[in-house]
Amino acid sequence: MAIRSLTARVLAVSTVWAVVALVVIGVVISALYRQGSERGFQDLLRAQLYNVINSISVDEKAALTGSPQLGDLRFSQPQTGWYWIVEPIGEFDTPPLLSTSLGSAKLPIVSVDEVPFDIRYERFYTTEDPFGNEVEVAETEVVLDIQGHTARFRIAGNRDVLEADIDRFTRNLTIALSIFGLGGLGVNALTILFGLRPLDQVRRSLEKIRTGQSERLDGAFPREIQPLANEVNALIDSNRRIVERARMQVGNLAHSLKTPIAVLLNEARVLEVPHGELIRTQADAMQTQVQSYLSRARIAAQRGSILARTEAQPALERIVRVMRRLNPEMQFSLSINPPGLVLAMEQQDVEETVGNLLENAARYARDHVVLSVEPAIDQARSKESGREWIVLRIDDDGPGLDPDQIALAMKRGKRLDESKPGTGLGLSIVSEIVGEYQGTVELSRREEGGLRAKLVLPAAV
Repeated sequence: MAIRSLTARVLAVSTVWAVVALVVIGVVISALYRQGSERGFQDLLRAQLYNVINSISVDEKAALTGSPQLGDLRFSQPQTGWYWIVEPIGEFDTPPLLSTSLGSAKLPIVSVDEVPFDIRYERFYTTEDPFGNEVEVAETEVVLDIQGHTARFRIAGNRDVLEADIDRFTRNLTIALSIFGLGGLGVNALTILFGLRPLDQVRRSLEKIRTGQSERLDGAFPREIQPLANEVNALIDSNRRIVERARMQVGNLAHSLKTPIAVLLNEARVLEVPHGELIRTQADAMQTQVQSYLSRARIAAQRGSILARTEAQPALERIVRVMRRLNPEMQFSLSINPPGLVLAMEQQDVEETVGNLLENAARYARDHVVLSVEPAIDQARSKESGREWIVLRIDDDGPGLDPDQIALAMKRGKRLDESKPGTGLGLSIVSEIVGEYQGTVELSRREEGGLRAKLVLPAAV
């Protein structure tokens, strides 16, 4: 699974690298220490070997004689794995000399073909003594006198001593590297968090802009991030200018068309009924059409603006109050849960959208209209779009519509009841406005009777 946090990525990579580096360092140091310890062990055996050689001679009876004093009690204690052995070679027929630690047992010998002598006429090999100890053996052959009497000298040391020393060093090395590694990872994490702190400051500033608490990226940023902050501020300023310019142009166009349309309507009143009524009807339709396209132009100009936000409760309460004054015989109910929901829409668009639907509901309801607002529970939609959504439901207790009537009602300019006032553009305008915000509008028949209009609108986080 991909890591989306930049801090987590840097920490993960640095942690993995530090762990791998420490493991490699530990393995290399341990291997080097083993090599050095084995060389030191062999040097110790070589020194003991030549001490034995210097202590042994041939007497007048052509027999091996001597008692090596190596200064190590392990050569005198039985079954310790530390032994010295002197054996005659060839025609030199005399009993061998053994350390008391070996007693009468025999130490296995590795053949010369398997482990040959080196240029110093020495060889080292590992074998197992009769008591189960793994021992390192140093061996050489020496001519003892002018008569050519030759003896083979061997000295053995218990490898448990070597392995115990290596294990102790490895354990201490592991503890030291672990402490150093944990300390290094902690310092590294603090360094990374401190180094990336300005990015977190940028993130918090962007959240303030998105929630409407600020209009710019404010603060002192490092040299590497300051250009980004400048570009974001320039983009916000440019977006704001575009929105304001579009609003101004929309207002100018609306103002320039309002007077001609008003003249047409006034003139229609003094004309004969058939012609005057026709002109009035068309002028009303023209006025509605102009307002619809002006709204679409304004929404398109500010679509995607992170500054568009409207608190749901005060805006909807204001609309409901207006509807109650216009329809005193009708009962309107408003439910917002939780109360602090914020819509990522311009207030004018919210009022026009919800106002149209409430007006339609009041036109056909018997006596009750309910407006309820709550967060959307469609997690798939939120995950796909990367934003949160709010659901508005407008329920009335009127006759309702069947599916065919619903499809016809959503068509532009279609009116199901010609006896009711209107142009048939309300639902299509609502659909266009909601569509500009990537939301949805649905009509359905309620199980209790009546019609339900469901709006899914973007939420401002």
